[in-house]
Amino acid sequence: MRIVSPSCQRDHFVMHRPRLPEKSKLNQTQKHHSIEKQKSSERISPINQTFGNMIIYFLLQVNILKGSTKLKLKAKRKSKEEEDLYATALCFRLLREHGYPASQDMLKDLFDGKGKLASDMKTLLVLLEGSHLSMDGENLLNDIRLFSIKNLQNFTSDVGRFTTTNPLAWRVRWYDIRRHINAQKVIECNTNSMLLELAKLNFNIIQAAHQKDLKDVIRWWSNLCIVEDLDFTRDRIVESFFFAVGIASEPQHGSIRKWLAKVIQLVLIIDDVYDIYGSLDDVQQFTRAIEKWDSKEVQLLPECIQICFKALHDTMEEISIEIQRQKGGPSVLPHMKLVWVNFCKALLVEATWYHKGHIPTLKEYLDNGWTSSSGPLLSFHVIFGLTDKITNETLDLCTNCQEIIYHTSVIIRLCNDQGTSTAELERGDVASSIICYMQEENVSEDVAREHIESIILNSWKKINYHFNILPTSQRKIIKYIINEARMAHVMYHSGDGFGVQDGETRDLVLINLVEPII
Repeated sequence: MRIVSPSCQRDHFVMHRPRLPEKSKLNQTQKHHSIEKQKSSERISPINQTFGNMIIYFLLQVNILKGSTKLKLKAKRKSKEEEDLYATALCFRLLREHGYPASQDMLKDLFDGKGKLASDMKTLLVLLEGSHLSMDGENLLNDIRLFSIKNLQNFTSDVGRFTTTNPLAWRVRWYDIRRHINAQKVIECNTNSMLLELAKLNFNIIQAAHQKDLKDVIRWWSNLCIVEDLDFTRDRIVESFFFAVGIASEPQHGSIRKWLAKVIQLVLIIDDVYDIYGSLDDVQQFTRAIEKWDSKEVQLLPECIQICFKALHDTMEEISIEIQRQKGGPSVLPHMKLVWVNFCKALLVEATWYHKGHIPTLKEYLDNGWTSSSGPLLSFHVIFGLTDKITNETLDLCTNCQEIIYHTSVIIRLCNDQGTSTAELERGDVASSIICYMQEENVSEDVAREHIESIILNSWKKINYHFNILPTSQRKIIKYIINEARMAHVMYHSGDGFGVQDGETRDLVLINLVEPII
C-alpha cells in the first residue's frame, strides 16, 4: 500500500498575507505619468480601466494587422515591410490566435522548404509559435515547426529551449505573466515603467483574490475531516486549486475555481480508490453505488470507501445547489451524476485490466482512457459553472463541443502518462499508453514516447480546427475547457505534478499563488 504524506503547503497558504507594492512608490510613478488627471467621480477601478485600454489597443492592433494582411495578399509588388519575415510570422500568429482567418500561404513565399529561413532566434521563435496553431493537412506549418525546432537547438538561450517544449498555444497565459514581468524588469531601459508597475499591481491584486478562494477551499477540505482516515490517498488540495486557477484565472470566476478545486481533489481520491486501495469486488460495488447515487450500496464496503462515497455525494449535492442558486434554471445534479458515473466506469475498466493482467492495445486504451482522464468530468463542470443560466442551450453546448472535449481529454490522459508512467510501472499499476504501445509494436520506450507526442500534437490540431469553426459566443466558454489541456502540460511537463510535492509544481505554486511581486 502506498502511503502519501499530507500536503505540506496548506498551513502556509492559510497564514500567508500578500504584500503589495508600496503605495508611495506607486503614487510617485502615477504622478510622473500624470495619472492624477483621472476624475475620482468616474468610480472605475484603475486596474480595470488600464486593462480595458490595453485590450482596446490590442484589438486595434489585431484589426490593423488583419487589414494589412489582406492588402499584402492582394498586392502585386512587395514593400520592405512585407518582406520582413518576423512581422509576417507575428501577424499570422496573432490572426490565428484570435480567430481571424489566416492561411498558411501567408508564409509560403517566406519558406521554400529548403531551409532558407532567417536564422535569428526571435524570428524562429515566432515561427515556431505560429506553427503550433496549425490544423490537419497544413503541411507547410509542420515543415516550419520542424525547421524552427532544429535551428533553435543552435542557440543556448533558455527561452529557446523552453519554447521548443512549451509553445505559447499550449501554455496557461496567467502562469506566464510573472515570467514576462520578471523579463521586463531585467531590460528596464526598453520598458515603460508605469505599465510595469501596473502589471505588478494587477498580478498582486489577482493573486490576493486567488488566495482568498484558496482559503475557502482549504477550509472545506479541513471540514471534511477525511485526511486522517484515508492514508492511502493523495492530499493535494493546493495542487488541485492550482490546476483550477489555470483553467479560470479571472477574478470574477472565484466560484468555478472553488468548485473545480473540490472536484479535482475528489478525482484524485476516487482514482486512488480504484488504483490502490479497493479490491476488484470493492470497486465494482462502489461503481454500482455511484450509478444509484445511494449510500446504502456502500454499507458493506470498507469504511474508507464509505467515507469517499459520502464526501463525493455531499460535495456534488452542495455544488449543484450553489450552481442552481447562482445560475437559475433546473438542477444540474442529474448531469453531474452522469459524468461521475462515466468516470468511475472507465476507472473500473482499468482496474479490471490490472487485476486480470491484461495490457490493452493503444486504441483500446485510449477509447477508455479519454474518459478516465477526468477531462469530460471537468469539462461539464466548466460549462455548467461558467454559463450565465442553465438552459437547453447549455446542454446543446455540451453536445456541440464534444470533439474539443474528446481531444482535450486525450491530451490530459497522454500528458499524465508521460509524467507518471515510470513511477506507475515501478508500482505495478495499470499499463499506461506508453507501455501499451511498447508491447503492441515491440518498440523501445523512447520510440513509444515519440509516438505519444505525435498523438498529442495531432489532438492539438483537431482542437485548433474545431475551436475556429465554433460560433464566437460559444468560444467564450470553450476556451476554458481547452485550458484543461494546457494545465495537463503544466502539471506533467517535468514528471508527476500531483504525485511529487517537492518538484517543479511546488515552485510554480509558490511564485503564482504565494509570493507577491515586490
